[in-house]
Amino acid sequence: MDLSTELRKYLLDNGATEVGFADMSEVTILKGLNTGVVFYIAYPKDILKRMDDAPTMEYVLKLVEMNKELDKLGMLSEEYLKNKGFDAYAQTKIRLGTDFGDDNSFELPHKTFATKAGLGWIGKSALLITEKYGSAIRLSSVLTNAPLETATPITESKCGECNLCQRACKAGAISGKNWNYLSKRNDFYDDKKCEKYMLKITEKKLGKPDTVCGKCIHACIYTKRYYQSKN
Repeated sequence: MDLSTELRKYLLDNGATEVGFADMSEVTILKGLNTGVVFYIAYPKDILKRMDDAPTMEYVLKLVEMNKELDKLGMLSEEYLKNKGFDAYAQTKIRLGTDFGDDNSFELPHKTFATKAGLGWIGKSALLITEKYGSAIRLSSVLTNAPLETATPITESKCGECNLCQRACKAGAISGKNWNYLSKRNDFYDDKKCEKYMLKITEKKLGKPDTVCGKCIHACIYTKRYYQSKN
């Protein structure tokens, strides 16, 4: 079994929903670490079905739990690759912290790994959209110099004329424009409007301001197909 197959199986066996590998040489932030490992966990269907009036407390609690699981997977991946003789750096939430900067984004977002690994595209909501799970996922990533078999990147949106997330967004943060790989996030999405609304709605509904919502996730047609499916 080759290294890519072994690592993918290892992460899936430890709880990842999907795993991909990407050529990150054009965007890497760590010299020499030009390959990306990216993985995600999908939200359970039952939680998504009860998100008509998002945000819900069970959604927030699950989000926190999933972040911990993703950090664990990141460290497992890093350790696995180092034991094979390669360098690796897991972009865990603990390491990256909570200061996203003025743009509310990490220097090298997990979503960039995912589009370059062919796992999905960036939706009008600025979230990664996958064919099978929509935007109902949480991501993490690892940079490495291991010779993994990378995939063909996805460079254009598949959202087309769909604007369900835009209509669901009470913040007015979603413009309705489609993403492509040359896009900057603020070309089609206003993170400041989103953050302002999230802080307001969570204080009102959950008793404490937080930067979570979930309305656009629940509204996405790909997400709906996932949580309404019987298998």
